[in-house]
Amino acid sequence: MRVIPISQLSDNYAYLVIDESTKTAAIVDCSEADKVWPVLERNGVDLVAVLPTHHHFDHVGGNEALLEERPGLEVYGHRGEASRIPGCTREVGEGDRIAIGKTAAKIIFIPAHTSGHIAYHFEADKSVFTGDTLFAGGCGRLFEGDPAMMMKSLSKLMSLADDTKVYFGHEYTEKNLRFALTLEPGNEALKKKHAWAVDQRNKGETTVPTTIGSEKETNPFFRWTSAELRASVESKAGRALDDVGVFAKTRSLKDDF
Repeated sequence: MRVIPISQLSDNYAYLVIDESTKTAAIVDCSEADKVWPVLERNGVDLVAVLPTHHHFDHVGGNEALLEERPGLEVYGHRGEASRIPGCTREVGEGDRIAIGKTAAKIIFIPAHTSGHIAYHFEADKSVFTGDTLFAGGCGRLFEGDPAMMMKSLSKLMSLADDTKVYFGHEYTEKNLRFALTLEPGNEALKKKHAWAVDQRNKGETTVPTTIGSEKETNPFFRWTSAELRASVESKAGRALDDVGVFAKTRSLKDDF
């Protein structure tokens, strides 16, 4: 399997997922279809499916244009989300499997950013597409869920192998890690990754993919048990907090950062 990030809008990513053995492909989170066609042509592959992680326009805004050009595309969405996913042809749920050529993905249900958010986990290729639930150094805002729900969703992703590559929805990495440093200034892995992210962006390069292992070391929304982070968050809250309280306060602080 080969993955090609395609920049969308101001800071979004779509991803072309290619099964090399059959020269078929799927597009994850497309908002601008016109940027997809040239990539397909350059790589000589046939688009067969659209894989939205959730219903927000910046992740599905290109669906209708894709379907105008390729009416037979399979368009996925979580169960009950068909009315919110333009062109949805197949609803899926936790544990379902989908095929792109000879490459298969397992659906992971990860709500909180939206109530129907899913991830696509290509187990054999150790790759997961997390949309706006998990970013490098961050997580999505809680538009349709609460802190406990997001913690449960993130815990599912944390259980994946450390070397799993994470393809996320937005180029927020540098700011996310800058915020993380306000809570864990002594985290050496975090300092190194932030410096790397700054360098990448200065060169005009992306920060995708990250890995589950890297996120465990640097992402404050994976690190609610970190003694340094807890101390920082509880100091700002002015009281002791349980795990959900630490997570909720961290999210609140990030919202205002």
